[in-house]
Amino acid sequence: MSKEQDQDWHDENQLVVAPSKPALKQPPKYRVLMLNDDYTPMDFVIEVLETLFSMATDNATRTMMQVHTEGQAPCGIYTFEIAEAKVEQANSYAQSHGHPLQCTMEEA
Repeated sequence: MSKEQDQDWHDENQLVVAPSKPALKQPPKYRVLMLNDDYTPMDFVIEVLETLFSMATDNATRTMMQVHTEGQAPCGIYTFEIAEAKVEQANSYAQSHGHPLQCTMEEA
């Protein structure tokens, strides 16, 4: 085998290692919480949960009762941007209908 053929053979049989990919991490999630107040009607709370948080009526009713009895309840868990938008939508919707209902968010 010539020196050139020997070099070609070594080049063809060399182990090629792909560069390692960085480990991908899930973005942090945020829990949207609805807070109790003494003025917002229960029917309106259910409407918000059904409309803005896509809850079925029975789930929205249970969540509304949890807000009423425990002072707050989770409405969903989302990425930061979506949670922030949901909080803004719920608070604006309540305000535009003359209710003091408030939502907030916390890291899940």
